[in-house]
Amino acid sequence: MGIEKIYGFGIIGTGAIADMHAEALKCIPNAKLLGVFNRSFEKANSFKDRHTCLAFDNLDDLLNFEGLDIVCICTPSGLHEDIAIKAIQKGKHCLIEKPLEITTEKCDRIIRTANANNVKLGVIFPSRFYPESKKIKAAIDKGRFGNLAIGSAYVKWSRTEAYYKQNAWRGTWELDGGGALMNQAIHAVDVLQWYMGEVESVQALTGNFRHKEIEVEDTAVAILKFSNGALGVIECSTAIYPGFLKRIEISGTEGSVIIEDADITRWEFEKEETGDELVVKKDKKHESVNGGVSNPMAISFLGHQLQIENFILSVSTGVNPFVDGNEGRKSVRIIEAIYESAATGKSVMI
Repeated sequence: MGIEKIYGFGIIGTGAIADMHAEALKCIPNAKLLGVFNRSFEKANSFKDRHTCLAFDNLDDLLNFEGLDIVCICTPSGLHEDIAIKAIQKGKHCLIEKPLEITTEKCDRIIRTANANNVKLGVIFPSRFYPESKKIKAAIDKGRFGNLAIGSAYVKWSRTEAYYKQNAWRGTWELDGGGALMNQAIHAVDVLQWYMGEVESVQALTGNFRHKEIEVEDTAVAILKFSNGALGVIECSTAIYPGFLKRIEISGTEGSVIIEDADITRWEFEKEETGDELVVKKDKKHESVNGGVSNPMAISFLGHQLQIENFILSVSTGVNPFVDGNEGRKSVRIIEAIYESAATGKSVMI
C-alpha cells in the first residue's frame, strides 16, 4: 500500500476565521499548512508564529510555492473573486469562506473559472457537517415530516460597536456585502434552504437599531415561499441583548424538529422509530461554546475540520465537494432577493 498523499494548504487572509482553518488543519493527518499570505507582512508573520508555517507578503509567491494544492480564502467577502480566480488559474483548488462572494454575478464568475480550469471549488458552511444537521436532512429525505409546512431560521445575536470598528470592511456594502443577514445569518439561510428546498419568492424588511455607524442592516425579517409550497421565516439581528443560540425549526404534517446551534432540542414524529428517544441528548456537549451568539470566535472548529476533510476527499477522488460552488451560490441568491425586497417593498421572485 502506498503512502497517503499529504495535501499542501495555503491560507489567504489572516482574520479571526483563518485561525479556525489553521487549527482544523492541525487535526487532519493528510493535510499540512505550508504558508499564509496577507498584504500586511506583519500580520502574516504573527499568524506564522501561531501556526508554524511560512509567511508571504506576495500572493504569487504563495501560489507558486512547491507542494501547494489547496488554498483557503479567508479575506473580506468582497475580495474573494479576484483572489479565487487568480488561484484557480494557477491550478489551485479553492475552499472559500462564506459567502462565496457578495453577488451572484461574482459567484458565477468564480464557478465558471473553476469549471474551465478543472479545479475543485468549495464554500465553507460548517453547520451542514454536524451529525445532528445530517440527521435532520436524512429524516426529511426519508419523508418522516410528511408534507413540509414551515421552515424557520432565527439568528438573534449580539455584536458590539467595537466589533464593527475593529475592521474597516465590516458593515460595508462593498466588502461585507450586507449586514447581519449576509455575514452572520447566512449559515442559517444555507441550512434552511438545504432542508426545505428551493426558495420561490421572498418578502422582507430590514432595519438598523443599534449599529448606526454601519452602512448595512443589523436586523432583517423575511417571509419565504418554497417551491414545494411550504412557507418560511428568517429573523436575524446583531442588535439583540443578550443574544441567543441560532435556532432552526422544521415543521411538517407528521413531525417537527428544532436544532439550536449543533444540538437537536426537539425531535417529534407521529410515526416513531427505534432510536428516536436517543436523538435529544440530555448532556449538551456544545454548552461550553456559545455558538457565536455574542463572541464571533466562541465556536468550535469541528465543522471546519469535517468540511476540509470532505474537500480533500473531493480533490483525491474527483467527486464534487459536499458544498460546492453551486451550493454556495444558493444562499447568496436568497439574500440578494431579500435585500431587493426590503429596498423596493415588493415581493421578489427567485
